[in-house]
Amino acid sequence: MQYPQLEAFSAKEGVIRVIGHRGARGIMPENTMEGFAFTLACGVRLLEFDVVMTKDNVPVITHNHHLTRSIVRDGNDDWLPGEEPKVSDLDWADLAQLDVGGLDGDSEYGLRFPDQAFLCDVRIPKLSDLCRLITQPEYEDVHMMLEIKSDPDKLQDAAARSAIVTAVANEVRSFGLSERTLMHSFDWNLLAECKRIAPEMPTSFLTQLPDNAADAGEDHAITACPDLTTGTVIAPELVAQAGGSLWCPYFQDVTAEAVARAQDLGLRVAVWTVNEVEEIDQMIGLGVDAIVSDYPGRVQRRLLAHGFGWSARTAVVGTLKAST
Repeated sequence: MQYPQLEAFSAKEGVIRVIGHRGARGIMPENTMEGFAFTLACGVRLLEFDVVMTKDNVPVITHNHHLTRSIVRDGNDDWLPGEEPKVSDLDWADLAQLDVGGLDGDSEYGLRFPDQAFLCDVRIPKLSDLCRLITQPEYEDVHMMLEIKSDPDKLQDAAARSAIVTAVANEVRSFGLSERTLMHSFDWNLLAECKRIAPEMPTSFLTQLPDNAADAGEDHAITACPDLTTGTVIAPELVAQAGGSLWCPYFQDVTAEAVARAQDLGLRVAVWTVNEVEEIDQMIGLGVDAIVSDYPGRVQRRLLAHGFGWSARTAVVGTLKAST
């Protein structure tokens, strides 16, 4: 099947794509409409974000399965007290009362992003909120790298996989955005379900080797990802065998040989999550198709320094900058 949305994630002469991770998490509240709007205003047209389901079956954009007190404030503007509740145990109306516009600077997670803006009255968005935004004419070139989060308590539950994929696919279709969406996950069983239920949307396979620890304050999806350390077949070959269109490895797991092999197999390669200048330069040197970053502006600057752009227009700017 031909997937028109893959063009937006594909490198070409003078162009490497930039993908805003959870919007622009390094400087704006993550997975928020405010963060997405900022990222789009910076000329970044590829958005990566996370979707989980509420108790009343509303797809919402948030990363962890449990509300995280380092991010979430209650109606009294206090950091979330007590036990961190699971999103799937709450209705949308419960989530709509919470504020996710800032980080607790004393928390381990908050310390990771000292430059992130602190906003008030920022809500967890529904998937429909973002879909509605990018249907506006000025955003007709925006594409979604939509990560469906697998509930760690239901990894073997085929009915649960089918339910979330169906809900997400129907939401995307209702806004006419199928041709601007990648289905993205660590859970390869879930991606197989995506291929069955939503064959018009290509699949993007996230990978991470098991010796990398989870980052502070974040759910680790390694339990949902197959063990890539056994056998003789390398990750891109497994992704191709599974019918994937894009391989999205953790950047520290990537080699030049693996990138070349993936692209020989017809896969696009988008590396995550690349934030430091030296690391961004390394990924540019490997010739990846796209770079996922909490600091998309930083990636833009490094691309220009190397004579690249992230779109046809900026490729020209990159060439001019590199020649001066």
